[in-house]
Amino acid sequence: MNYNFDKVLDRSQEFSAKYCELAEKFGDGKLIPLWIADMDLPVAMPITEILTQRAQSGVFGYTTRPSFYNEAIVKWLDKRHKWTVKEEMLMFSPGVMPSVSLILQNLTQPGDNVIVQQPVYSPFASIVENIGRELKINPLKVDDAGDYTMDYDHLESLIDEQTKFLLLCNPHNPVGRVWTKEELKQLGEICVKNDIKIISDEIHCDLVFKNHQHTPFASISPEVAERTLTCIAPSKTFNIPGLQASVIVHPNQETYDLLDKAFTQIDIKRNNCFSLLATYAGYAYGEEWLDQVLAYIEDNANYVVTFVEEQLPQISVKKPEGTYLLWLDCKGLKMDDTKLRTYMIEEAKLALSSGSDFGLGGSGFQRMNIACSRTTLETALNQLKEAIDKLNI
Repeated sequence: MNYNFDKVLDRSQEFSAKYCELAEKFGDGKLIPLWIADMDLPVAMPITEILTQRAQSGVFGYTTRPSFYNEAIVKWLDKRHKWTVKEEMLMFSPGVMPSVSLILQNLTQPGDNVIVQQPVYSPFASIVENIGRELKINPLKVDDAGDYTMDYDHLESLIDEQTKFLLLCNPHNPVGRVWTKEELKQLGEICVKNDIKIISDEIHCDLVFKNHQHTPFASISPEVAERTLTCIAPSKTFNIPGLQASVIVHPNQETYDLLDKAFTQIDIKRNNCFSLLATYAGYAYGEEWLDQVLAYIEDNANYVVTFVEEQLPQISVKKPEGTYLLWLDCKGLKMDDTKLRTYMIEEAKLALSSGSDFGLGGSGFQRMNIACSRTTLETALNQLKEAIDKLNI
């Protein structure tokens, strides 16, 4: 079927965090919300239909995962990413960040070092520090073409006997890189040589644009696979983050046993009745929708990049290779981070994510979620232009 993504959705009645938390987080409840990473786009019909049917049953008890649940995930990974995994390698988790926290709590000790590559999704750093591990920052570099790359030499200089894990964001939030196989291979060689384990956050793995290909980090080599825990989820792929479901692809029985014990201790072992069916329906029947939504989001990305290049010379942006997040370089506005955030709120009337929240290298940037109707995006960009024109820069 053909989906209409141009329709502006009214989400005011669904207790959407994206809308309902505007006043609390930005001081103004009437901004255009382009911050938190969910889509203002309708979900795939197979998901809607299966959830509607389930709701009509009128009973919402405990669930058990049927065989077709993991089967659908395995088939999806094979078809979309040419990655062969076995069903017994999959473990349920309510979310990627809870998975990261639980993995680090159970596979590291207080005082161990964990490396993150900033600017990156802010919970990476906060989780490491909140559980009493030492945060080591390996900043991304920007090459002459304006593309972000990994700094392998700096990475190796950080490593010592206490370095136990590296958190990889693949594809990368917020800079939009889809790491190539060659880049990941070089990273993998460093981790193997130094006996470092990897948590690969691949929640955006299905949101990759034309001419780019996601490479699961664990697929690089058997040696890399043996030390990699991969976190995936249907939440970003199918716009169902509120249903709380994700998957850890674990490398061996020892790791499985440790994590299974950890999830047992906090009594998290089951999907809720809606996340189970939505996950299955997405992976089994959501591909047609995903292909259409990817084309729509990529068109949005092209539209924003062109608009910025032609009408906002004070800002620069590189088209992302994946995700639905744009990384706006606003340093040309000559504002510090506090003033920049205030200006976007009070003058442009936009709720964007502040680049400084993403750590080292994020100062002067704003992250924009473009998974919305074109009409919303046009209005937002026109408001941004009107606000910047007032500066006379």
